[in-house]
Amino acid sequence: VKDPTAVERANLLNMAKLSIKGLIESALSFGRTLDSDYPPLQQFFVVMEHCLKHGLKVRKSFLSYNKTIWGPLELVEKLYPEAEEIAASVRDLPGLNEFYEYHALMMEEEGAVIVGLLVGLNVIDANLCVKGEDLDSQVGVIDFSMYLKSDDDLGGKERNVQIAAILDQKNYVEELNRQLNSTVSSLHARVDSLEKSNTKLIEELAIAKNNIIKLQEENHQLRSENTLILMKTQHHLEATKVDVEAELQTYKHSRQGLDEMYNEARRQLREESQLRQDMENELVVQVSMKHEIELAMKLLEKDIHEKQDTLIGLRQQLDEVKAINMEMYQKLQVSEDAMKEKNEIIGRLEDKTNQINATMKQLEQSDKDLLTQTRTIAMSFIKCASNEAQHQYKLVKDISF
Repeated sequence: VKDPTAVERANLLNMAKLSIKGLIESALSFGRTLDSDYPPLQQFFVVMEHCLKHGLKVRKSFLSYNKTIWGPLELVEKLYPEAEEIAASVRDLPGLNEFYEYHALMMEEEGAVIVGLLVGLNVIDANLCVKGEDLDSQVGVIDFSMYLKSDDDLGGKERNVQIAAILDQKNYVEELNRQLNSTVSSLHARVDSLEKSNTKLIEELAIAKNNIIKLQEENHQLRSENTLILMKTQHHLEATKVDVEAELQTYKHSRQGLDEMYNEARRQLREESQLRQDMENELVVQVSMKHEIELAMKLLEKDIHEKQDTLIGLRQQLDEVKAINMEMYQKLQVSEDAMKEKNEIIGRLEDKTNQINATMKQLEQSDKDLLTQTRTIAMSFIKCASNEAQHQYKLVKDISF
Protein backbone atom coordinates (compact mmCIF):
# COMPACT_ATOMS: atom_id res chain seq x y z
CA VAL A 1 0.00 0.00 0.00
CA LYS A 2 1.43 3.43 -0.95
CA ASP A 3 1.95 6.12 1.61
CA PRO A 4 -1.00 8.56 1.39
CA THR A 5 1.28 11.55 1.92
CA ALA A 6 3.53 10.36 -0.92
CA VAL A 7 0.47 10.06 -3.16
CA GLU A 8 -0.58 13.58 -2.16
CA ARG A 9 2.86 14.95 -3.00
CA ALA A 10 2.82 13.16 -6.36
CA ASN A 11 -0.65 14.54 -7.15
CA LEU A 12 0.41 18.08 -6.28
CA LEU A 13 3.56 17.72 -8.35
CA ASN A 14 1.57 16.50 -11.37
CA MET A 15 -0.92 19.33 -10.95
CA ALA A 16 1.93 21.83 -10.76
CA LYS A 17 3.46 20.41 -13.95
CA LEU A 18 0.15 20.60 -15.81
CA SER A 19 -0.62 24.09 -14.48
CA ILE A 20 2.82 25.51 -15.40
CA LYS A 21 2.81 23.83 -18.81
CA GLY A 22 -0.73 25.01 -19.59
CA LEU A 23 0.05 28.54 -18.38
CA ILE A 24 3.17 28.82 -20.56
CA GLU A 25 1.42 27.42 -23.67
CA SER A 26 -1.67 29.59 -23.25
CA ALA A 27 0.41 32.70 -22.50
CA LEU A 28 2.56 32.20 -25.62
CA SER A 29 -0.53 31.69 -27.76
CA PHE A 30 -2.24 34.67 -26.10
CA GLY A 31 0.62 36.94 -27.18
CA ARG A 32 -0.09 39.74 -24.66
CA THR A 33 0.74 40.68 -21.07
CA LEU A 34 -1.29 38.63 -18.58
CA ASP A 35 -3.34 40.17 -15.77
CA SER A 36 -4.98 38.83 -12.62
CA ASP A 37 -8.23 37.96 -14.46
CA TYR A 38 -6.53 35.42 -16.76
CA PRO A 39 -8.02 31.97 -15.77
CA PRO A 40 -4.84 29.84 -16.27
CA LEU A 41 -2.88 32.31 -14.17
CA GLN A 42 -5.50 32.19 -11.41
CA GLN A 43 -5.43 28.39 -11.41
CA PHE A 44 -1.62 28.46 -11.27
CA PHE A 45 -1.74 30.53 -8.09
CA VAL A 46 -4.37 28.21 -6.59
CA VAL A 47 -2.21 25.13 -7.31
CA MET A 48 0.90 26.81 -5.87
CA GLU A 49 -1.01 27.76 -2.71
CA HIS A 50 -2.10 24.14 -2.28
CA CYS A 51 1.52 23.05 -2.71
CA LEU A 52 2.78 25.54 -0.13
CA LYS A 53 0.08 24.60 2.40
CA HIS A 54 0.74 20.88 2.14
CA GLY A 55 1.98 19.59 5.50
CA LEU A 56 1.89 23.06 7.07
CA LYS A 57 1.80 22.93 10.85
CA VAL A 58 -1.22 24.36 12.66
CA ARG A 59 -0.50 27.73 14.28
CA LYS A 60 -2.44 28.75 17.35
CA SER A 61 -4.24 32.09 17.32
CA PHE A 62 -6.55 33.92 19.71
CA LEU A 63 -9.80 32.52 18.33
CA SER A 64 -8.91 29.46 16.26
CA TYR A 65 -6.26 27.30 14.75
CA ASN A 66 -5.15 28.51 11.38
CA LYS A 67 -2.76 27.31 8.70
CA THR A 68 -0.79 30.09 7.10
CA ILE A 69 2.02 30.09 4.57
CA TRP A 70 3.21 33.65 5.18
CA GLY A 71 5.57 32.64 8.01
CA PRO A 72 7.72 30.23 5.97
CA LEU A 73 7.54 32.45 2.90
CA GLU A 74 8.90 35.42 4.86
CA LEU A 75 11.63 33.22 6.35
CA VAL A 76 12.58 31.93 2.90
CA GLU A 77 12.68 35.49 1.53
CA LYS A 78 14.97 36.66 4.35
CA LEU A 79 17.34 33.69 4.22
CA TYR A 80 17.35 33.06 0.46
CA PRO A 81 16.67 36.14 -1.67
CA GLU A 82 17.81 34.45 -4.89
CA ALA A 83 15.63 31.86 -6.63
CA GLU A 84 18.66 29.75 -7.56
CA GLU A 85 19.68 29.36 -3.93
CA ILE A 86 16.11 28.38 -3.01
CA ALA A 87 16.05 25.75 -5.77
CA ALA A 88 19.42 24.36 -4.68
CA SER A 89 18.63 24.00 -0.99
CA VAL A 90 14.84 23.94 -0.70
CA ARG A 91 14.94 20.55 1.01
CA ASP A 92 17.22 21.57 3.87
CA LEU A 93 16.22 25.19 4.35
CA PRO A 94 17.05 26.26 7.95
CA GLY A 95 13.94 26.86 9.94
CA LEU A 96 11.42 25.08 7.64
CA ASN A 97 10.97 22.33 10.21
CA GLU A 98 9.43 24.98 12.43
CA PHE A 99 6.56 25.48 9.97
CA TYR A 100 6.21 22.17 8.05
CA GLU A 101 5.71 18.55 8.97
CA TYR A 102 8.45 16.11 8.01
CA HIS A 103 6.29 14.63 5.21
CA ALA A 104 5.37 18.00 3.65
CA LEU A 105 5.94 18.64 -0.03
CA MET A 106 8.40 21.50 0.68
CA MET A 107 10.52 19.14 2.79
CA GLU A 108 10.81 16.43 0.09
CA GLU A 109 12.29 16.20 -3.39
CA GLU A 110 9.03 17.25 -5.02
CA GLY A 111 9.56 20.77 -3.63
CA ALA A 112 12.91 21.05 -5.40
CA VAL A 113 11.31 19.81 -8.65
CA ILE A 114 8.56 22.43 -8.43
CA VAL A 115 11.13 25.17 -7.86
CA GLY A 116 12.96 24.01 -10.97
CA LEU A 117 9.72 24.10 -12.98
CA LEU A 118 9.09 27.70 -11.88
CA VAL A 119 12.20 28.82 -13.77
CA GLY A 120 10.31 28.33 -17.05
CA LEU A 121 7.89 31.12 -16.09
CA ASN A 122 10.55 33.69 -17.01
CA VAL A 123 9.15 33.69 -20.58
CA ILE A 124 5.79 35.07 -19.36
CA ASP A 125 4.99 38.76 -18.99
CA ALA A 126 2.36 39.46 -16.32
CA ASN A 127 1.03 42.62 -14.68
CA LEU A 128 -0.53 41.93 -11.28
CA CYS A 129 -2.02 44.36 -8.77
CA VAL A 130 -2.50 42.92 -5.27
CA LYS A 131 -3.52 46.21 -3.64
CA GLY A 132 -6.79 45.72 -1.80
CA GLU A 133 -6.81 41.92 -2.29
CA ASP A 134 -7.74 39.66 0.62
CA LEU A 135 -4.71 37.34 0.81
CA ASP A 136 -5.85 35.69 4.07
CA SER A 137 -9.05 34.19 2.62
CA GLN A 138 -9.74 30.48 2.13
CA VAL A 139 -7.64 28.63 -0.45
CA GLY A 140 -9.32 28.50 -3.85
CA VAL A 141 -10.58 25.30 -5.43
CA ILE A 142 -8.61 23.72 -8.29
CA ASP A 143 -10.60 23.73 -11.55
CA PHE A 144 -9.84 20.23 -12.93
CA SER A 145 -11.91 20.89 -16.07
CA MET A 146 -9.03 22.94 -17.46
CA TYR A 147 -6.75 19.90 -17.40
CA LEU A 148 -9.16 16.97 -17.96
CA LYS A 149 -9.81 15.84 -21.53
CA SER A 150 -12.77 13.92 -22.99
CA ASP A 151 -12.68 10.63 -24.92
CA ASP A 152 -13.18 12.44 -28.24
CA ASP A 153 -9.97 14.44 -27.73
CA LEU A 154 -8.08 11.28 -26.80
CA GLY A 155 -9.33 9.20 -29.72
CA GLY A 156 -6.08 9.38 -31.65
CA LYS A 157 -3.75 8.62 -28.73
CA GLU A 158 -2.45 5.30 -27.52
CA ARG A 159 -4.05 3.26 -24.79
CA ASN A 160 -1.34 3.87 -22.22
CA VAL A 161 -1.93 7.60 -22.56
CA GLN A 162 -5.63 7.02 -21.80
CA ILE A 163 -4.77 4.93 -18.76
CA ALA A 164 -2.39 7.64 -17.54
CA ALA A 165 -5.11 10.27 -18.00
CA ILE A 166 -7.57 8.13 -16.02
CA LEU A 167 -5.02 7.71 -13.23
CA ASP A 168 -4.39 11.45 -13.23
CA GLN A 169 -8.12 12.07 -12.95
CA LYS A 170 -8.26 9.64 -10.05
CA ASN A 171 -5.38 11.42 -8.37
CA TYR A 172 -7.12 14.75 -8.92
CA VAL A 173 -10.28 13.43 -7.29
CA GLU A 174 -8.30 12.05 -4.38
CA GLU A 175 -6.54 15.37 -3.99
CA LEU A 176 -9.89 17.19 -4.03
CA ASN A 177 -11.26 14.74 -1.45
CA ARG A 178 -8.21 15.30 0.74
CA GLN A 179 -8.63 19.05 0.47
CA LEU A 180 -12.29 18.73 1.49
CA ASN A 181 -11.38 16.53 4.44
CA SER A 182 -8.71 19.01 5.48
CA THR A 183 -11.27 21.84 5.24
CA VAL A 184 -13.77 19.89 7.37
CA SER A 185 -11.07 19.16 9.97
CA SER A 186 -10.08 22.81 10.12
CA LEU A 187 -13.74 23.81 10.54
CA HIS A 188 -14.16 21.31 13.40
CA ALA A 189 -11.03 22.65 15.05
CA ARG A 190 -12.29 26.19 14.65
CA VAL A 191 -15.68 25.25 16.22
CA ASP A 192 -13.88 23.68 19.19
CA SER A 193 -11.72 26.77 19.55
CA LEU A 194 -14.79 29.02 19.45
CA GLU A 195 -16.50 26.91 22.14
CA LYS A 196 -13.42 27.17 24.36
CA SER A 197 -13.25 30.91 23.73
CA ASN A 198 -16.97 31.28 24.54
CA THR A 199 -16.53 29.38 27.83
CA LYS A 200 -13.60 31.55 28.74
CA LEU A 201 -15.58 34.72 27.95
CA ILE A 202 -18.48 33.51 30.15
CA GLU A 203 -16.08 32.97 33.05
CA GLU A 204 -14.56 36.40 32.52
CA LEU A 205 -18.10 37.92 32.46
CA ALA A 206 -18.93 36.31 35.81
CA ILE A 207 -15.69 37.63 37.31
CA ALA A 208 -16.50 41.10 35.92
CA LYS A 209 -19.98 41.01 37.53
CA ASN A 210 -18.48 40.11 40.93
CA ASN A 211 -16.01 42.98 40.56
CA ILE A 212 -18.90 45.38 39.77
CA ILE A 213 -20.75 44.30 42.93
CA LYS A 214 -17.61 44.85 45.03
CA LEU A 215 -17.09 48.26 43.49
CA GLN A 216 -20.71 49.25 44.24
CA GLU A 217 -20.25 48.26 47.92
CA GLU A 218 -17.02 50.24 48.10
CA ASN A 219 -18.79 53.24 46.49
CA HIS A 220 -21.57 53.12 49.14
CA GLN A 221 -19.00 52.94 51.93
CA LEU A 222 -17.07 55.88 50.46
CA ARG A 223 -20.25 57.95 50.26
CA SER A 224 -20.98 57.32 53.96
CA GLU A 225 -17.47 58.33 54.89
CA ASN A 226 -17.77 61.44 52.68
CA THR A 227 -20.96 62.51 54.51
CA LEU A 228 -19.26 62.10 57.89
CA ILE A 229 -16.24 64.09 56.75
CA LEU A 230 -18.54 66.86 55.44
CA MET A 231 -20.26 67.20 58.83
CA LYS A 232 -16.94 67.38 60.66
CA THR A 233 -15.72 69.98 58.21
CA GLN A 234 -18.77 72.22 58.74
CA HIS A 235 -18.31 72.08 62.53
CA HIS A 236 -14.65 72.95 62.17
CA LEU A 237 -15.54 75.88 59.86
CA GLU A 238 -17.93 77.34 62.43
CA ALA A 239 -15.25 77.21 65.14
CA THR A 240 -12.72 78.72 62.76
CA LYS A 241 -15.15 81.55 61.92
CA VAL A 242 -15.38 82.55 65.58
CA ASP A 243 -11.57 82.56 65.89
CA VAL A 244 -11.23 84.66 62.73
CA GLU A 245 -13.65 87.30 64.06
CA ALA A 246 -11.61 87.57 67.28
CA GLU A 247 -8.39 87.85 65.33
CA LEU A 248 -9.99 90.55 63.12
CA GLN A 249 -10.72 92.70 66.17
CA THR A 250 -7.13 92.26 67.35
CA TYR A 251 -5.86 93.15 63.85
CA LYS A 252 -7.89 96.41 63.80
CA HIS A 253 -6.30 97.51 67.09
CA SER A 254 -2.76 96.69 65.90
CA ARG A 255 -3.19 98.10 62.40
CA GLN A 256 -2.15 101.63 63.37
CA GLY A 257 1.21 100.43 64.70
CA LEU A 258 1.67 98.31 61.59
CA ASP A 259 1.07 101.36 59.34
CA GLU A 260 3.86 103.26 61.10
CA MET A 261 6.18 100.26 60.76
CA TYR A 262 5.21 100.01 57.07
CA ASN A 263 6.09 103.67 56.41
CA GLU A 264 9.48 103.27 58.12
CA ALA A 265 10.22 100.09 56.15
CA ARG A 266 9.18 101.83 52.93
CA ARG A 267 11.59 104.70 53.62
CA GLN A 268 14.44 102.27 54.28
CA LEU A 269 13.55 100.40 51.10
CA ARG A 270 13.83 103.61 49.05
CA GLU A 271 17.24 104.39 50.56
CA GLU A 272 18.48 100.87 49.90
CA SER A 273 17.13 101.02 46.31
CA GLN A 274 19.00 104.29 45.67
CA LEU A 275 22.17 102.79 47.16
CA ARG A 276 21.78 99.70 45.00
CA GLN A 277 21.28 101.87 41.88
CA ASP A 278 24.52 103.75 42.67
CA MET A 279 26.38 100.48 43.16
CA GLU A 280 25.07 99.12 39.86
CA ASN A 281 26.19 102.30 38.01
CA GLU A 282 29.65 102.01 39.53
CA LEU A 283 29.74 98.32 38.59
CA VAL A 284 28.87 99.19 34.96
CA VAL A 285 31.73 101.72 34.88
CA GLN A 286 34.16 99.16 36.28
CA VAL A 287 33.01 96.53 33.79
CA SER A 288 33.55 98.98 30.89
CA MET A 289 37.02 99.83 32.22
CA LYS A 290 37.77 96.12 32.51
CA HIS A 291 36.75 95.55 28.87
CA GLU A 292 38.99 98.46 27.77
CA ILE A 293 41.93 97.04 29.74
CA GLU A 294 41.36 93.58 28.24
CA LEU A 295 41.24 95.10 24.74
CA ALA A 296 44.49 97.01 25.40
CA MET A 297 46.11 93.81 26.70
CA LYS A 298 45.03 91.95 23.57
CA LEU A 299 46.47 94.70 21.33
CA LEU A 300 49.71 94.69 23.34
CA GLU A 301 49.96 90.89 23.06
CA LYS A 302 49.33 91.14 19.33
CA ASP A 303 52.09 93.79 18.98
CA ILE A 304 54.46 91.61 21.01
CA HIS A 305 53.71 88.57 18.82
CA GLU A 306 54.30 90.64 15.67
CA LYS A 307 57.64 91.93 17.02
CA GLN A 308 58.63 88.40 17.98
CA ASP A 309 57.80 87.20 14.45
CA THR A 310 59.87 90.11 13.01
CA LEU A 311 62.78 89.26 15.32
CA ILE A 312 62.62 85.61 14.25
CA GLY A 313 62.63 86.69 10.58
CA LEU A 314 65.66 88.98 11.16
CA ARG A 315 67.49 86.15 12.90
CA GLN A 316 66.81 83.86 9.99
CA GLN A 317 68.08 86.52 7.56
CA LEU A 318 71.24 86.99 9.72
CA ASP A 319 71.88 83.25 9.63
CA GLU A 320 71.46 83.27 5.85
CA VAL A 321 73.92 86.23 5.52
CA LYS A 322 76.42 84.38 7.71
CA ALA A 323 76.11 81.29 5.55
CA ILE A 324 76.61 83.38 2.37
CA ASN A 325 79.71 85.09 3.87
CA MET A 326 81.16 81.73 4.85
CA GLU A 327 80.53 80.40 1.37
CA MET A 328 82.19 83.53 -0.21
CA TYR A 329 85.19 83.19 2.12
CA GLN A 330 85.64 79.58 1.08
CA LYS A 331 85.42 80.59 -2.60
CA LEU A 332 88.04 83.36 -1.96
CA GLN A 333 90.40 80.84 -0.41
CA VAL A 334 89.99 78.60 -3.46
CA SER A 335 90.63 81.61 -5.77
CA GLU A 336 93.84 82.56 -3.91
CA ASP A 337 95.13 79.00 -4.21
CA ALA A 338 94.36 79.05 -7.94
CA MET A 339 96.15 82.46 -8.23
CA LYS A 340 99.29 81.07 -6.62
CA GLU A 341 99.23 78.10 -8.96
CA LYS A 342 98.85 80.41 -12.01
CA ASN A 343 101.76 82.60 -10.83
CA GLU A 344 103.95 79.53 -10.68
CA ILE A 345 102.90 78.65 -14.23
CA ILE A 346 103.76 82.20 -15.39
CA GLY A 347 107.22 81.94 -13.77
CA ARG A 348 107.85 78.70 -15.56
CA LEU A 349 106.80 80.27 -18.85
CA GLU A 350 109.19 83.18 -18.27
CA ASP A 351 112.03 80.72 -17.65
CA LYS A 352 111.17 78.99 -20.90
CA THR A 353 111.17 82.39 -22.67
CA ASN A 354 114.64 83.15 -21.33
CA GLN A 355 115.86 79.79 -22.50
CA ILE A 356 114.44 80.46 -25.94
CA ASN A 357 116.18 83.85 -26.09
CA ALA A 358 119.50 82.18 -25.23
CA THR A 359 118.87 79.62 -27.91
CA MET A 360 118.12 82.41 -30.40
CA LYS A 361 121.42 84.08 -29.60
CA GLN A 362 123.23 80.83 -30.21
CA LEU A 363 121.35 80.35 -33.48
CA GLU A 364 122.38 83.84 -34.67
CA GLN A 365 125.90 82.59 -34.78
CA SER A 366 125.00 79.74 -37.13
CA ASP A 367 124.79 79.84 -40.82
CA LYS A 368 123.17 82.87 -42.44
CA ASP A 369 120.94 80.58 -44.56
CA LEU A 370 119.25 79.23 -41.47
CA LEU A 371 118.97 82.61 -39.73
CA THR A 372 115.76 83.73 -41.40
CA GLN A 373 114.04 80.38 -40.85
CA THR A 374 115.22 80.22 -37.27
CA ARG A 375 113.97 83.73 -36.53
CA THR A 376 110.60 82.95 -38.05
CA ILE A 377 110.22 79.80 -35.99
CA ALA A 378 111.38 81.59 -32.81
CA MET A 379 108.99 84.50 -33.34
CA SER A 380 106.06 82.16 -33.90
CA PHE A 381 106.96 80.21 -30.80
CA ILE A 382 107.30 83.43 -28.78
CA LYS A 383 103.85 84.58 -29.96
CA CYS A 384 102.26 81.27 -28.99
CA ALA A 385 103.89 81.36 -25.57
CA SER A 386 102.86 84.98 -25.05
CA ASN A 387 99.25 84.24 -26.05
CA GLU A 388 99.15 81.29 -23.68
CA ALA A 389 100.55 83.39 -20.86
CA GLN A 390 98.00 86.13 -21.49
CA HIS A 391 95.22 83.55 -21.58
CA GLN A 392 96.40 82.05 -18.29
CA TYR A 393 96.68 85.52 -16.75
CA LYS A 394 93.10 86.34 -17.79
CA LEU A 395 91.90 83.09 -16.28
CA VAL A 396 93.64 83.93 -13.01
CA LYS A 397 92.01 87.37 -12.96
CA ASP A 398 88.56 85.93 -13.65
CA ILE A 399 88.95 83.37 -10.88
CA SER A 400 90.17 86.02 -8.43
CA PHE A 401 87.17 88.21 -9.20
